[in-house]
Order: sequence, then C-alpha cells, then structure tokens
Amino acid sequence: MTSDSTPRLTSSPHDAPAWLALENGLVVQGRSIGADGEASGDLVFNTAMTGYQEILTDPSYAGQGVVLTYPLIGNYGIADEDMESGRAWAEALVIKELSSISSNHRATETLDAWLRRRGVVAIEGVDTRRITKAIREEGSLRFVISTTDSDPASLVAKAKAAVSTDGRDLASEVTCAESYSWTSQFESSFPSTTERWQGERLKCVAYDFGAKRNILRSLVHTGFDVTVVPAKTSAAEVLAMNPDGVFLSNGPGDPSACTYAVEAARELVGKTPVFGICLGHQILSLALGAKTKKMAFGHHGANHPVRDETTGRIEITSQNHSYVVDESTMPAEMVATHWNLNDMSLAGMKHRDHPVFSVQYHPEAAPGPGDSAHLFTRFREMILAQVEAQ
Repeated sequence: MTSDSTPRLTSSPHDAPAWLALENGLVVQGRSIGADGEASGDLVFNTAMTGYQEILTDPSYAGQGVVLTYPLIGNYGIADEDMESGRAWAEALVIKELSSISSNHRATETLDAWLRRRGVVAIEGVDTRRITKAIREEGSLRFVISTTDSDPASLVAKAKAAVSTDGRDLASEVTCAESYSWTSQFESSFPSTTERWQGERLKCVAYDFGAKRNILRSLVHTGFDVTVVPAKTSAAEVLAMNPDGVFLSNGPGDPSACTYAVEAARELVGKTPVFGICLGHQILSLALGAKTKKMAFGHHGANHPVRDETTGRIEITSQNHSYVVDESTMPAEMVATHWNLNDMSLAGMKHRDHPVFSVQYHPEAAPGPGDSAHLFTRFREMILAQVEAQ
C-alpha cells in the first residue's frame, strides 16, 4: 500500500489542562490527552521508540505510570492486533508530544481517542527529559496526574500518599479468573526469527501472573498446546494436568509478595521442566532460596544488551522490571546464565541439576527486537532432552 493510500487518522486538539506532581515536589502543567480524573502510583520511564500500545496493555505495568522518553508518540495510531491483553493496565501515560496524524493502514483509531475510551489518564506537553532525569537521580518516584486539581500543595500531598508497588501482590489482581486453552491469534505477531513448529506438539501449562499475549503466541508457535491457569493454582493441580512443561509468566508488583506462587514453583522444581520470564524468573529464584530487591529505577525499554553465557552471544532485549534477583544471595543450585551489560545485574539463571531456567527480560518482545525468541525453542529442546533421558 502506498503512502498516498494509507489511512490517516487525525487527533483532536487538546486544550484541557492537566497537572503532574511527583513526591519530590516537582509539579508541571501540560495538556490532557486521555480520560478525565486522577491517577497515581510509581512512575517509571520506558526508552522504547515504538510500542506504546503494547506497553500500555502489558499487565506488568499495573500500579505504575509510564513516561515515554521518545519525544513524539502516537504516529501510527492503534491497531487491535497490537493489544498485549484485553485492556489497558498502565495507571497513566506521560509524553512530550502527541502526533497530530496517525498514518498506518492497520490503525483503527488514534492514541488519544483510545486512551479516553479505555479510561487512561494521560498528559502531554511536559518536559519528559526533566522527569526522566529526576527518576534516574532519585530513584522510583510516586506520582499523581490530575485533570481536576491544580493546587501544587494538594498535588504533591497526593503523590506522597500514592500507593507504591512495594510489598504489593498485583499478580493476583491481573490474573485470569479461570483456566483456559490459548488458541493462536494474529499470525503476523509471531516472532519471525524462529520457524513455526510443524511436528508433534507438547503440553504446556502457563501460569498467568500477568501474561502477555505474545508470550502465549510464541509458545504455540514453537509447538506447545497451552493451557493458561490462574496465579494461585497449586502445583498439585498443575501436575494433575500431566504437562510436558510449565511456564511462569511475567507480571506486576513485588515478587516477594507472591508467596503462593513461590510455594507452587518450589514444588514444581524437580517434577517437571520449568521456564520463567521476568516475574516468573524472580518467583523461581525465590523458590530456590535467592532474594529479590527493588531497583533504583528499573529496566524498561527495548534496547538492553544481555550476554548469554550459554552461547557467548550478546542480544538486544526488551525489558520491563522494577525488581531484580540479588545475585549475592543465589544458592549453589542456581547458575547465572545471563547478565545485563548496562549494569551487570542478573538477567538469567538455570538450575544446576534440574531442567529449570529463567530470564529477567522478554524474549517475546512486543515491543522490541526478536534476538532472544530462540529461548522458546530452548524450552522445547530442554523438555525433549528430559524425555530422552528418562
């Protein structure tokens, strides 16, 4: 389709004011581009140049507002197949400038129209560099965005009173209500770096701590028949399904608060192959005896270099986490397999004796590069090797 025939959706002018306040006392005025009202929580910044829709619909952002560091957002509108869940989960959106035109043959509406329809409070016209710098220098900051309150003292007080993610079990709030079988959707979203599996399929039970759709699509693409289960499903219930392997998904909140998940993971290790991503990685590590800690400002973006010690390769990865496994607390049975080269934080591990491994980033991307999509194939190969060894 040529550029002349590409539909162009036009955003509405935005004159309604909105205010952003941080707990450190910073208050800025901008323009409202989303729903009316107020939103609060922890504020994080994401360095991805694209993928705003996937970011907003990623359940891992529950409890957090997102500052996008790329200055112009909304250029390509909203497309149904780019949803990573059935709703928006980010508490709020902060951007420098909203594109007045959305040019994309896949788009069905503009970003601002979608934000209003989905009830997301959002602000544009603020200095996102200044806000990002504050988070970089002072660490995670609580925030409030309001379209109804313009009093600086009141706004800062609300920011200081905002509920942080510390100690919060948000996984149980974003998980599915009951088990279901995932059937692949939106074929164009499958990772292009791996071939679609055509042979015998394996049974995978996937814990939903806030699972992104592209994770489930990637598992199906790699040859798994996937049954998704709620976060509080016991290990006994999962093992009764006789899976070939178990997957622990990404998700929001403090991993140490997910005691039920840690207990289930502890019981699964040694009884079935297990693969974890992000929160799933943290839960597995806690189950093995390690500890987690909150990072100063976390990793949120689509450009983080990770070294895979198994292959020696450096891969550019998509990351979204505010907590990390403290490598100094790793027990002897945990072997470090990946390192984030920006700050040398632990980015992956495996069990020394059992078919168990996990990573602290997103091989399914969405948004981001597909360098690490091969890890889904690694999961499949690990299961098959376990079968052959028995």
